[in-house]
This record gives sequence, structure tokens and C-alpha cells, in this order.
Amino acid sequence: MTSPLGPAGDGLSNPRRSIAVAAVVAGIVMSVTSGVIANVALPTIAATLGVSGATSIWIVNAYQLGIVVTLLPLAALGERSGFRPVFVGGLALFTAASALCALAPDFAVLIAGRFLQGLGAGALMAVVAGVLRHAYPQRLLGLAIGVNAMFVSLAVAVAPTAGAALLTQAGWPSLFAVNLPIGMLALLAAPALPVVARQQRRISPLSVALNASALALLVLAIDRLGRAPLAAAAMLLAAVLCFAALIARESSRPTPLVPLDLLLVPSFRLSVIASSCAFGSQIMGFVAIPFLLHDAGYGALDIGYLLMPWPLTVALAALVVGRLADRYETALLCALGGFCLAAGLVLTVLWRLAVPAGANPVLLVGCLVLCGLGFGLFQTPNTRNMLLSAARERSGAAGGMQAMARQFGQSAGAAIVSLIFSAQATFAASLVLVVAAGLAGTAALLSLLRR
Repeated sequence: MTSPLGPAGDGLSNPRRSIAVAAVVAGIVMSVTSGVIANVALPTIAATLGVSGATSIWIVNAYQLGIVVTLLPLAALGERSGFRPVFVGGLALFTAASALCALAPDFAVLIAGRFLQGLGAGALMAVVAGVLRHAYPQRLLGLAIGVNAMFVSLAVAVAPTAGAALLTQAGWPSLFAVNLPIGMLALLAAPALPVVARQQRRISPLSVALNASALALLVLAIDRLGRAPLAAAAMLLAAVLCFAALIARESSRPTPLVPLDLLLVPSFRLSVIASSCAFGSQIMGFVAIPFLLHDAGYGALDIGYLLMPWPLTVALAALVVGRLADRYETALLCALGGFCLAAGLVLTVLWRLAVPAGANPVLLVGCLVLCGLGFGLFQTPNTRNMLLSAARERSGAAGGMQAMARQFGQSAGAAIVSLIFSAQATFAASLVLVVAAGLAGTAALLSLLRR
């Protein structure tokens, strides 16, 4: 009988690895696209279920809230109980919650389903990096991360168009029902996931509650920052107090819920901060560029097509960059990527200032390709460095922090966009892109410090 492990136990054997990666990719693609595809249907769902447009935003917020409150606790649970059970449990919950969303008779049930979807997605995101590290030998880890990034970027590129098509042909419940066959197939492939040695560690329910409270308050504060600053400030203060209590409880533990032990490692800490900066920069670009194009006279469909080169370039670059990350110093690749992203964002602003409205967008496409190339060069090497900066038995915590850095960066980036648009109406989109370029440049400089 063929062993499921490769040479010297270094990763899974090729056939089993392929099945395991298929399960991982299916789960992560569903979790990422579910955070994007529902945006297309917000006006339709609001009209159908009789809620306001502002209230319908909770279809997005409930999903994000479910993710952030579970990432670190479930990463810790993955180290304690094994990554496979957490991944399978998250996949099963996500699939069942998708059915609940598709069958939701009213808005309250839909929001409950979206929150449960977020809990399931949080489980998938919390352990996927640990699964990949144990499924692949170290010499192929960059390639593994690149493959995952490629599929995620392709999904992000096609999700809005696919969502619009489903919405038109089958109605908004189909946006959630589409996850059912994919989720069930992924569950069938899940037994191929690697079995990881369990750790003896205690997870404090009070620490989990403090973590969930702090992050929930932080997300809610960011959401209200632009329209209710006093309430947001009170929530931020409460979040800080919860974080302080959490750190005080966990700081003496050898494997704390918030991985303070890993954050003391300079290379890991710099990668986490740089990741938040890069993801914040990307989301700011994704939000601001449509406004820039609208002001330049482009219609909604044209804007959708013009934005596609960015995620498509990330996807195409992912495999090549993954191989480079296994061979060359990741700090230099990340720095080059951050500077390319910054340059692409600045050139996009200059394009808008230099060309008349409705001009040929060929130069703009070049700018967005440069942005995609920059983010692609940064993302995979930075993730690889985060995972390898941690001991193998702490890969669950490292993966949880990687996902948390992404979620925090995206939330903070969206809040910055809201603040700038509230304060500056005339050149808001251009100013957002300039700030985003600053964040990308910061990510590049932080990466150079890792040398």
C-alpha cells in the first residue's frame, strides 16, 4: 500500500495531495467569492425583502463579523484538534448556512444565515495555511500558496459578472445555492487532507469571548467611523479594553490565543503589518477606481470590464511568483511588489489627470496590470515568509494571523475610503489612490527591513 506521505514524511504523496488541494481551493474560493458576490444583489435583496439600502449592508457586515470573531480561536483549535476536523466542520457549516440563506423567508433569517456562513468561512481561512504547509514539502510551499492565490484571484475577477448573471437568470437565492454542490464535492474530498499531530494546549472560553468582543467592536466601530464618530470612538475604546484584558490573560501562556510568541519574531511581525498595508491598499484601489472611471464618463459595464485586468494579473502571476518565492529571497520580491503596486496606483491618478473624459483606456489597463503584478509579487512571498517564520507546530496560529491581517487591512482600508469621501468630495477618488499608494510603499519598506 502506498504511504500517504512523501519522502521522509515531507508532505502528502502526489495523488492524495491533489485531492486535498482541490478541497482546500474549493473551500477558500467559496468563502472569498461569498464575500464579493452578494454585493451585486444588495439592491435587489433590499427591494424583495422590504428593507432599506443602508440596512441591506448587514448582508455584508454579518458575514465579515462571523469571520473575524472566529479566525484566531479556530486557528488555535486547529493546532489542538488537528486542521482536518476544523476545516471539515467549517466546510459543513458554510454549506448548510448557504442553504439557509438561499431558503431565507425574511431578512432576519438571511442575516442569521450570513453570520453562520461567516463562522464557517472563518474556520476555512483559519486553517488553510496550516493545511498547505503540511500537504506540501517546504521546497514547494511557495508554489502551493501561489496555486491557492491564483484560484482566489480568478474567483474575485469573475465573481461580480457571474453574480450578475445568476441574479438576472435565477434570482438572488441562487447566489447562495450555487455553493451547495461545490461544498458537497469538497466534503467528499476532505478525507485526503493531512492528519496533523495534535498539541496539548488549553483554550480559555473567557479569552475566546474577549477576543470575539474586541474584534466585533472593532469591526462595528470601523463601520460607523464616518457617520457616527462618537459612537465609533466609544466602541474603539471598548475594543482596546477588551484587547488589553485578553493580552493580560494570554501573555504568560506558552501558546497564547493571540500569537504573541510569533509577533515577537521580527520577520513574522513585519510580514503581518506589511500584509495589512498591502490588503488595505488593494481594497482602497478596488473601491476608488470605479468612482474615478465614472467621473471619466465610463458606464457600469465598462467599469466592470476595466477592473478585471487587476485580479487577472494577480492570478496569472501567482504561479510564477510562487516558484520564485521558493528560490529567491522573499523580502526583495515583496519589496518589488509593493513598489510596483504603489507606482500603478500613482500612474492611475496621473492617467485621470492627463487624459480627457472618455479617452481610450489602454494606458489605464497598463496601470491596472502593474497594480496586479505588484500585488501578485507581494502576496505569495509574504505569506510564505509568515508561515516559515513560525515553527511547524505553530503553523495554525501563523495562518490565523495571516487571515486576520488580510481582514483587518481590508476593513481599515474601507474605513479610510469612507473618511476621505466624507471629507473631500471633489478629488476624493484620486486622494484615496494616493493614500493607497502610500500604504503599498510602506508594505515595500517593511519588507526590506526583513533583510
